[in-house]
Amino acid sequence: MITTLNKPSSLIHEIQLEKVSNWHLFKFSESLQLRMETLLEKKKADQITPDELAELDAIGELVGL
Repeated sequence: MITTLNKPSSLIHEIQLEKVSNWHLFKFSESLQLRMETLLEKKKADQITPDELAELDAIGELVGL
């Protein structure tokens, strides 16, 4: 089986910028946030596939996890 690594740049459209006082904060879209939580739960339960793990790694690279 070949695992395809998702590029973090392919997820850039899922990031939203928000200005709070003098700060510019970024947050994930609701769909990306839910997907990350789902993948983290699957990883915690040791039920994550190699493709899903690659996807989680790509999401993690966006925030430096």
